[in-house]
Formats: sequence, structure tokens, C-alpha cells
Amino acid sequence: MQTHPKKLLVIIAEAALEKLLVKEARHLGAHGYTVAEVHGGGATGARDADWEGNRSIRMEVICDEAVAQSIAEHVLNSYCKNYSVSIFLADVEVLRPGKF
Repeated sequence: MQTHPKKLLVIIAEAALEKLLVKEARHLGAHGYTVAEVHGGGATGARDADWEGNRSIRMEVICDEAVAQSIAEHVLNSYCKNYSVSIFLADVEVLRPGKF
């Protein structure tokens, strides 16, 4: 089985940012994305989704490294100062590279 290297970009953010993040990721070269509602906690407390303003999303984008870096840098510079956002990258192998 032949695999192809890509990057997985994961952004965990306040749900209020979802539409902006999707629009900007597509504009910066993402072919697709997956978004799910999530909840959790960390050093600054918990986001339990117990009210509308306390909801979080997890957005995943599998793409080329340059696209992942571009999206991550944009999110870091645009939102991390004023919103609850976590970003990470991971190496992944895909079976159908044309989808990504």
C-alpha cells in the first residue's frame, strides 16, 4: 500500500470563530476540513459547553506543509491574543493524496 505524507493541522478554538476559521482556511489553500464540537479543560480552566459562549470546536485540516504553516501562522497572529485557541501540527500519511 502506498502512502503519501501530509500535515494534520488541528485548531481548538472558541465556537464563535468557526465560520471565520473555515473561510480563512479555504482562502489559504485548504481543500477541506472537519469541525466538531468539543469540551475540555486545561491550565486556564474548563470549557464545558454549558452555555453558548462557552462552546469550543476542533477543526482538522489535512494538507501540504506550506498550507498548514500558512493557516497556523494566520490563526496565531489573528486570534490567539484575544481568544481561547490551541493549535498543533502532526505528520500524517494519506492513501488518496488528491483529496488533500
